[in-house]
Amino acid sequence: MKPSKKIGSKIYMILLMIFFYLPILYTIIFSFNSSRSLTRFGGFSLRWYEKMFHDATMMESIFYTIAIAILATVISTFIGTITAIGLSKTNRILKAIAEQVNDLPIMNPEIVTGIGLLMFFSALGVRKGFLTLLLAHIMFCTPYVILSIAPKLRSLDPNLADAALDLGATPWQALTKVIVPQIMPGILSGALIAFTMSFDDFIISYFVTGNGVNNISILVYTMSKRINPSINALSTLIIVIITVVLLLVNIIPIIKQKKERKQHEA
Repeated sequence: MKPSKKIGSKIYMILLMIFFYLPILYTIIFSFNSSRSLTRFGGFSLRWYEKMFHDATMMESIFYTIAIAILATVISTFIGTITAIGLSKTNRILKAIAEQVNDLPIMNPEIVTGIGLLMFFSALGVRKGFLTLLLAHIMFCTPYVILSIAPKLRSLDPNLADAALDLGATPWQALTKVIVPQIMPGILSGALIAFTMSFDDFIISYFVTGNGVNNISILVYTMSKRINPSINALSTLIIVIITVVLLLVNIIPIIKQKKERKQHEA
């Protein structure tokens, strides 16, 4: 590659990084602004964090967001893992049909999914609230889990479970001690995607929630109609939570691998 092209590619990457991360950095900096201005920094202050933590509505939205995200992640990961393993053992035609059905919620526009769920819950006479919000999040998170686990299952030796059974393992032991450890990276990836999708979802949540149950996305949308610097503090809190989750998901496997290597070397 010519030096001019290398310089051009570096400049392009720098501009791209600035475009993606400057708004995030701007939000974090102005979350510590002492004034109400969203464009002029008036000095360092924790004023808006204090206001956020004393605002009952904000605290409720944070609680509902985290609770829904954790529950939806756990349930959708369990359902998605069992479903993906079951599909890997079915015949080719049924598996192809199931995969096409699984892709529909992913390809379907969120607003269509949200309106469809709204009409579905209304037809059943289900009162909108925490339960409908949780069910909706499980519904749209599960396909992503299945999609993450399926490639790992395809790469497995199809005779692995049979070998475990021949060696005296029960079906449950073959599942939990042989198959699941082999596909664990796919399970973790699916769980991380599910958590992220649930945590920041707005469109579907907006249509299926009710009875004062709002997540952070809905709250930020309602607050954005008027100048409220607490949005910056709330957004910074979201950034910190997601960053911590990403670090844990990436660092824990590395630490685990290092411990396993030390044990093998010893």
